Amino acid sequence: MVAGRVVRFDAVRGYGFIAPEHGGEDVFLHVNDVRIPEHQLRPGVTVEFEIEEGDRGLKASGVRLAQGAGPAPSAGAGRHPDGEDPLCDVLTAEEYLQEVTEVLLSAAPTLTGEQILQARRGLLQFGKTHGWCDG
Repeated sequence: MVAGRVVRFDAVRGYGFIAPEHGGEDVFLHVNDVRIPEHQLRPGVTVEFEIEEGDRGLKASGVRLAQGAGPAPSAGAGRHPDGEDPLCDVLTAEEYLQEVTEVLLSAAPTLTGEQILQARRGLLQFGKTHGWCDG
């Protein structure tokens, strides 16, 4: 077993990455290889896992909480403004805008560039207000 910290996990998509304690590249994490409830896969949580060679590189399997594991981020980091733990990762403003742009282009491919920029500005402010992105 290898120990590491969850870097990020997207519960909607069912995957994320773990940074091994020993260093090296981050290891792919898929929900099917997890032995704990998904809501426990938050950034900074220490986990133990096996490393396998997957089709696209290193992949974690048999992922479980490490003994005495707990979140590692600094106090208050990654928390919703009302003090509750988030249900998903807090994105950087750049990551959030990239995701929003992809959704807009997928949902409404006829939007103009100006319409997309207007929607992004409004959604970015909305995301910041709700603690979905930083910045």
